[in-house]
Amino acid sequence: MTDQQPAILLLADGTHFEGFAVGKIGTTIGEIAFNTGMTGYQEVFSDPSYKGQILIMTTPHIGNYGTHPTEKESESFKIAGLVTKKYSEGFSRPSGNASLDQVMEANSITGISDIDTRSFVRHVRNAGAMNAIISSVILNVDELKKLLDAAPSMDGLELSSTVACTTAYEAGAGNALKVSLLDFGVKQNIINCLVERGCHVKVFPLDATKADVLAFSPNGIMLSNGPGDPSAMPNSINLVKELVTVGLPIFGICLGHQILGLSQGLKTEKMFNGHRGLNHPIKNLLTGKGEITSQNHGFVISKESMESQDKIEVTHVHLNDHTIAGMRIKGQPIFSVQYHPEASAGPHDSRYLFDQFIADMNTHSN
Repeated sequence: MTDQQPAILLLADGTHFEGFAVGKIGTTIGEIAFNTGMTGYQEVFSDPSYKGQILIMTTPHIGNYGTHPTEKESESFKIAGLVTKKYSEGFSRPSGNASLDQVMEANSITGISDIDTRSFVRHVRNAGAMNAIISSVILNVDELKKLLDAAPSMDGLELSSTVACTTAYEAGAGNALKVSLLDFGVKQNIINCLVERGCHVKVFPLDATKADVLAFSPNGIMLSNGPGDPSAMPNSINLVKELVTVGLPIFGICLGHQILGLSQGLKTEKMFNGHRGLNHPIKNLLTGKGEITSQNHGFVISKESMESQDKIEVTHVHLNDHTIAGMRIKGQPIFSVQYHPEASAGPHDSRYLFDQFIADMNTHSN
């Protein structure tokens, strides 16, 4: 971080903020989004689902506890840029191994600090998701606007291919239950949660075929999270449509949930503002219980398309806006949710969904 180097943040609607550069000195473009989590910034920044997002952190202090080698969801930071109020170059945690600024620079992430994030989030909440640009090298708003106008919209943008694996790999070898996991941008802790529950997981790239997935002789199939617009992934939608007919238990998370819905004739729609944070309230309609959940998505299954069919049941709803947060295919061990039950460091209210998937696989195998 260059000491007090000026930087500019410009939104597509012309609103701009002035602050100071953090991370790598440069220019970055992405869709603006805000995260309401108070902790876990390293896990958030390394979540592949944030690919293409310039992220506003609503908690005012970022970087104060540094980074830790085990607290990551992938091998590198995936956010397009960072907006924060107070940015700490140093850190106080004894177990930390590097400052956030060191990791930001190593991952070539450009950001801006000393922004009134309360005012900024209120603006984005009212104006909706849109593209934004941060620059610490171009400080002319007119020049930045030209670059921003040329950037593609997140609507219709396929991003999974930029973060998913390109060759298959395995985890938990020797465990009894075998899970074929379709990688659309998987978080590491999804794999961890399966391995901890006795699963041998094989992770498949986007170009995997039905034959590839079934050649592993899986007891169940996992559909991972990931970034971008699910409707821009016809090959993955067709693959999941084929896999549903096999009869194996299937568990989908976030983008995997959306792709499962699209494979069954449902539709997705872009949200005015996405759900991103660690404190989103969900109601399980099957049990009547509430859950506090971690969420990160900008698309959602259309409620209107759900009303026009009778083979899928809504199982969970978001209590803030009543969007669909979970579903299952009637008569089959296939379900999905629009949030993160594997959330690390938490909340852990929804970890039971992994146990449900394990139970479905054991029942099917027997």
